[in-house]
Amino acid sequence: MNASSDSAKTPLGQVIGRLSTLHQKRIDLGLERMHRLLERLGHPERTLPPVIHIAGTNGKGSTVAYLRATLEAAGLRVHTYTSPYLVRINECFRLGRVGGGVLVSDDELRAALEEVERVNAGEPATVFELKTAAAFHLFAHNPADAVLLEVGLGGRLDSTNVIDTPAACVITPVSMDHMDFLGDTLTSIAGEKAAIIKRGVPVISAEQSPETMAVIEAQAKRMRAPLFAANESWHVNVEHGRLVYSDDRGLMDLAAPRLFGRHQFDNAGLAIATLRAIPTFKVNQAAFEAGIVGAEWPARMQRITSGELLSWGPQGSEIWLDGGHNVEGGRVAAAALGDLEERVSRPLVVIAGMMANKDAQGFLANFAGLTRHIIAVPIPDTENAMPVDRLAEAARSLGMRIETAPGIEAALRALSKLAYEVPPRILITGSLYLAGHVLGLNGTPPA
Repeated sequence: MNASSDSAKTPLGQVIGRLSTLHQKRIDLGLERMHRLLERLGHPERTLPPVIHIAGTNGKGSTVAYLRATLEAAGLRVHTYTSPYLVRINECFRLGRVGGGVLVSDDELRAALEEVERVNAGEPATVFELKTAAAFHLFAHNPADAVLLEVGLGGRLDSTNVIDTPAACVITPVSMDHMDFLGDTLTSIAGEKAAIIKRGVPVISAEQSPETMAVIEAQAKRMRAPLFAANESWHVNVEHGRLVYSDDRGLMDLAAPRLFGRHQFDNAGLAIATLRAIPTFKVNQAAFEAGIVGAEWPARMQRITSGELLSWGPQGSEIWLDGGHNVEGGRVAAAALGDLEERVSRPLVVIAGMMANKDAQGFLANFAGLTRHIIAVPIPDTENAMPVDRLAEAARSLGMRIETAPGIEAALRALSKLAYEVPPRILITGSLYLAGHVLGLNGTPPA
């Protein structure tokens, strides 16, 4: 559910603590409990503003960030529901306001969760289901022009998949992840993601593998949903450092995204294609440019420019934070580091912590050509975190130099004692849970 811990001592934390006892499983995919909750709440999901539903393996959060920033630049009020959170559960719920959305306050969120708790009447429900019901309740009682709804896990049986007629369905790049819930082939995982497609509703897809695109095309055809696929209906390219987007309606030459990495041009293009596929939203080029440049999304190749971490590491070093945790997430982070190395060469150190159900060897292999120096750290206060010895063994199997440290501060302080001719570039990666812990340590939680 989360990538960090809420304080159980706060009134909000106490509510979450009670809700956490209602189901023995943290993840239990299915829609029956969700439909029951929404019926008892008076079906808030039926009174929402136009909903854009986003599924996929990687890039969902960044795509949401571009959508929100662009719609807000066009003067619209936008509710967003995303997961997981990094430091505080409030990050999952952003309420649309004129001039820009705001994270839900503790009091507003507590009231919504308590209402969901009241109607649930002690019946089994996962925290994610209760949280999603609270989001719909909040969004239905606060006026806005659009809702951005991110799938939690999969799509077909995800708690968010209760919107009958969204304005659009978006599928970001699909890759292997959560195989214990979604299946162990790309085709089965794609089928779970593509199940958010609704009859007659536009589907906008990022570039996909051939087997994934075949699944999406078949489902779109089955649901008679118009499909707008990357490299077919629309194109995005990098030209002279700028983002060039084109479709059958024309071409836009836009400034580069602030979010770092070549993959962010693709995520931004997906957001542009989505908004151009929804005729009710009137977005001009100025709003697109403002949204692409202005979008922020923490722990996605985020440069740490202030806070405690800078004082712990080698003086003059660069510190980057990325929550990538699967093989494809590691690939795009490594590609971004390769771009940085071409611009300014520095020795690279990767500090990694991962969850036990992730492919550590496949993830770390992406960095084998960039660095031989890996420091494995635990993820504090997190169930099912990978033991550092197992992570270290994965690195050794790749011929990488591996050390372990009891935590982020210890790892950075150890690096500060080494003699570097050029201050290093340090990437902290492997898990959103670790990223949330790091932002909390650094004193820079998402706002």
